[in-house]
Amino acid sequence: MRSLLLATGPWKPEFWLEKAGAAAAWVIVAIIFAESGLFFGFFLPGDSLLFMAGFLTSQGAADFVAPGATGEALAPVVDGMPHILVLLPLLFVAAFLGDQVGYAFGKWVGPAIFTREDSRFFKQSHVTKAHDFLERYGPKTVFLARFVPIVRTFAPIVAGVGQMRYRTFLTFNLLGAFVWAVGITTLGHFLGNV
Repeated sequence: MRSLLLATGPWKPEFWLEKAGAAAAWVIVAIIFAESGLFFGFFLPGDSLLFMAGFLTSQGAADFVAPGATGEALAPVVDGMPHILVLLPLLFVAAFLGDQVGYAFGKWVGPAIFTREDSRFFKQSHVTKAHDFLERYGPKTVFLARFVPIVRTFAPIVAGVGQMRYRTFLTFNLLGAFVWAVGITTLGHFLGNV
């Protein structure tokens, strides 16, 4: 059993980073996008992947090329990982757009999602959990759900189904995407430099 727990799998960030190689940053961006708003992305390791990405950008800091130096681009500090100042906007945009897609999907699918049968990738209990979260916290759910695995994936979909005002959703999505993607990645980066 111990070896099973130690095995690498798709729920661990190392699995994705090892497979990605030089494309690590793009794989992370794609995972953050999928986990934020595509209903099948709930099993992906969002929080730990953001932290790990930040941590990896902190290694090899001597390779850093200061931004703004004439004729020089930001140098990667780890193979496949761009500089933290390049990575942060990519992750923010991925998280933001993922929720936007989830919201649009929810508006398109509508209440039918609450009657859909369970399948290999879809569990009605996940939608119910996100709906209960939305009922309890209202529009703040879009922000708070960023920090709750599984709910994070289904909250924008449920917000779309529930016809949350788009401007309200947009505001909380912008704030949530920034604090979650930029905050956790930055935390990993700074702790990696300690």
